[in-house]
Amino acid sequence: MRKEEKTKIIDEIAALLSSYDNVYVADLTGLTVEKSNNLRRLCFRKGVKLKVVKNTLLIKAMEQLDTDYSEMYPALHGNSAIMLSEIGNVPAKIIKDFRTKSPIPALKVAFIDKSIYLGDNQLDVLYHLKTKEELVGDIIGLLQSPARNVISALQSGGGKLAGIVKTLSEK
Repeated sequence: MRKEEKTKIIDEIAALLSSYDNVYVADLTGLTVEKSNNLRRLCFRKGVKLKVVKNTLLIKAMEQLDTDYSEMYPALHGNSAIMLSEIGNVPAKIIKDFRTKSPIPALKVAFIDKSIYLGDNQLDVLYHLKTKEELVGDIIGLLQSPARNVISALQSGGGKLAGIVKTLSEK
């Protein structure tokens, strides 16, 4: 591969990395063509960009960007594929779901909202990450809960009080 081609590929990878906040690097070694195509289709349906890359070109692309990816470099060896997503836990869910049929792919490292998750043992943690929208919904639910309790108590107490007053007036 000529230097111009490498530079073009590095720039493409850098553009992809700068477009997404969540980057997973997975090892697809041992996937058959059929399983690889199935993984690509699944990623496409879920809105995840999957691209097989050379580690040296990926590192050079990462070095071009303002974001510090240096903690990911030790994991970049062997075959690598990057999975890019807008939502942090979607690639983890894809990997975990795909593993029900095959032990591959293996997670090497993930970069999610400026946090590094190193190793395949982090897959469960990443799988259970909540999105921003889910967290906001949980917080709103927690904030609404006390207000609902007060309103409920007032409504039920008012009915009881009216019943007591009516009973006393009848006597």
